Formats: sequence, structure tokens, C-alpha cells
Amino acid sequence: MTQLPGLVTTKRLTLPLVTREDAEGMLAGRRRVSWHRDYPRKDDQDAAAMVKADDPDASWGPRHIVRSFDGVTVGSIGFFGAPTPADDEVAEAEVGFGLVEEARGHGAVSEALTALLAETDQAGVRVRASVLPENRASLRVLAACGFTQLRGSTEDGELIMVRPL
Repeated sequence: MTQLPGLVTTKRLTLPLVTREDAEGMLAGRRRVSWHRDYPRKDDQDAAAMVKADDPDASWGPRHIVRSFDGVTVGSIGFFGAPTPADDEVAEAEVGFGLVEEARGHGAVSEALTALLAETDQAGVRVRASVLPENRASLRVLAACGFTQLRGSTEDGELIMVRPL
């Protein structure tokens, strides 16, 4: 399986992988000084719970979203595991993301997602995301990043959006 870089950078952000030590701390309620006061959110902790020791597919796991100008971690983004073949045999991975409220509305998630999509494009992996229909901000991010296919919905009512390769 193709590995993604351990650190992805953009003009304004760094996206380091959540380490096992980070994940253990996040789940235990310990915080790093460089984390925003509202990080980790519940969704970030759920993502951290997917980090496994000695996982050969760790590069497809959760990442912190860190602002370059102040080094503060304001959210997370990443995949829910390594790509698997979809019904049409194309490798596909599901992405999730979120920010603390204070960091929303400044394009950070769009920038982070665009950077990860450049890596998945190189790897030949199609990406999908599940989002509640009332989550307009996430729908705008997904649309701006090329998620144009609607593939139905989950049993929880989330729309399944797909970005074609």
C-alpha cells in the first residue's frame, strides 16, 4: 500500500500525524501546551482512538491541523484507515476533518484537505466523505475541493460525497 508523507505542509499549515503518544494523551484528557484550549474536541478524540501501535498504514490515520504562524493545533484531519477497493475496484479512502470553533471560517480545512488530496491523487486513491446535510460549512468545503458525486447516504442520514480521481 502506498504511504502518505508523515508531514504534509501548506502555505499556512502543517499536518503532522497524530502519534500514539498524542492519541493516548488525547484520550486520557492530557493536553499539550501547543494545543488550542478547545482541542481536542470529541471528534478529534474519536479519530485518535483509531491510532494503533506499529500500524503499517499509520500514514492513512488522523493528523493535527497546526497553524504555521503561531504553532497552535486547532483541529484534525485524516483518513479512517488505508484505502480499500470500492465496488468498481478503485482504491478509495474516507476522510474526516474538524476545527475548533475559533479557527473556523478562515479556509484552514479547505487548505488542509487540498494538500491531502494532492497526495491521494499521486497515490491513485479516490476519496469520499460523509457529512450531515445540515452541515453547510463542510458541504461548502467538500464542493470547493471537488467532491461532486453524491453516492447516497449512511444509515445515520449523512450524505456520502465522493471526489472523482
